[in-house]
Amino acid sequence: MLLVCANNEHLTKEEGKFPAETSLLFLYPVTEANEEEDTDERSKAEDGGKARPFVLVLPGGGYTHLAQHEGEPIARWLNSLGIHAGVLHYQVGDFEFTDLIKDVEDALKWVREAPKNWYVIPDQVGMIGSSAGGHLASIAATTGTVKPNLLLLCYPVISLHEPYTHEGSRRNFLGASPAKDLLDAWSSDQRVTADTPPTFIWMTADDSVVPVENSLLFAGALSRHKVPFELHIFEEGRHGLGLADDHEHVRQWLPLAENWLGQHHYVKKGS
Repeated sequence: MLLVCANNEHLTKEEGKFPAETSLLFLYPVTEANEEEDTDERSKAEDGGKARPFVLVLPGGGYTHLAQHEGEPIARWLNSLGIHAGVLHYQVGDFEFTDLIKDVEDALKWVREAPKNWYVIPDQVGMIGSSAGGHLASIAATTGTVKPNLLLLCYPVISLHEPYTHEGSRRNFLGASPAKDLLDAWSSDQRVTADTPPTFIWMTADDSVVPVENSLLFAGALSRHKVPFELHIFEEGRHGLGLADDHEHVRQWLPLAENWLGQHHYVKKGS
């Protein structure tokens, strides 16, 4: 079940105000997050308050919690590029994985269709996921009936098979002893088709939590199905870097992603 919230509502499921099976979508429209930037003459001249792209943010956390530094900070970065954003606080802990995918689909559908006082380009609705959030984003983008138009993955969990899976994410997503057919069905590299959206992927080669092979497997599947993609693997860096504020070399992923988003017309030149 999806509940849509303003980013300043500061709601948490721990308060017991709604059922445990609720996912919360916190909205970060550019009109609120970058109010000063939107009042300058260039912005008025270029879009005059018209529709902008949107990117849905899925933080990581191994399906046990949500990593805060992979949520709002990512949304604010997207806002700085002139992109509306929303952070999905999806269900963690005790959940049905099919409900998670439905909540992602419902969020994408709401963004494209729901009336609001800010405007979204319906065919420019992307999604970015980190770590376990990258698994949820990639599996929703490959198996869902409602898909994003493009996908960004930060050090994602992709395969649920040994030896490359993240055991905690697999256990929390499928249970302690999942059958092989379930592992196949929910390993997103095995679900890529020609309809998978264009994808940007980055991670570090020495990630000790989620092996780099996850990203290589997904990139290989995209290549086989002739899906456009861009892959960046940095030589060194711990898992879960987020915006990589403390790692100058890996922080290059931000301008690289901005350039890629620009190629797909999500970012205007000079923004």
